[in-house]
Amino acid sequence: MVDQTDIPEGVHEHHHHTEEGGDAGFRRWAAIYLGVVAMLLAISSLGGGKATKEMLALNIRVSDTYAFAQAKYLRETAYELAADQLEAELAALPAIPDTAKAAITATIDKYHKQAARFASDPSTHEGRKELLAKAKELEAERDHAEAQDPNFQFAAALFQIAIVLGSVSIVASSRALIGLSAILTTAAVLLTINGFFLIVPMPAG
Repeated sequence: MVDQTDIPEGVHEHHHHTEEGGDAGFRRWAAIYLGVVAMLLAISSLGGGKATKEMLALNIRVSDTYAFAQAKYLRETAYELAADQLEAELAALPAIPDTAKAAITATIDKYHKQAARFASDPSTHEGRKELLAKAKELEAERDHAEAQDPNFQFAAALFQIAIVLGSVSIVASSRALIGLSAILTTAAVLLTINGFFLIVPMPAG
């Protein structure tokens, strides 16, 4: 027959072992959770790094394309001015021989064609008009990457805070802290998704 005095102690020991088992299970699942959060942080960091690199590279390409278009404009203007000068000289010298007049007229026509080619060259897509259109496209791509970047930055910060809270929750066996960490992780996941797809526009950081 069991001694009555042993019953409370046995119950206490059973309760103590149950608590230890529960804490061990909590710590195990919390560690798995933190591993998943770390993986999500890596994905978000990769997305942010890609967006930043694209933004910087596109910014350089936009600047170069506008500079190229400006150079085309200067060449175009130079040829137009040269053609105008020859036209003025031709008008001021009506008595020049026909052969000279034909040569000057041919040169004027050549200059106008050169100016037109610098203004627009669909065959090479390197006319001023085509370059300006290309610069606008590059600006749109750059702005897209710039809009992505803050999402990944905020997401990475939230993931890091969530990992810290999750780590503390393991030491303290605090389910409240792991719950708060999960809330931050959910927000970070949404920001990461928004970073890739820009469902909701955010101001550039």
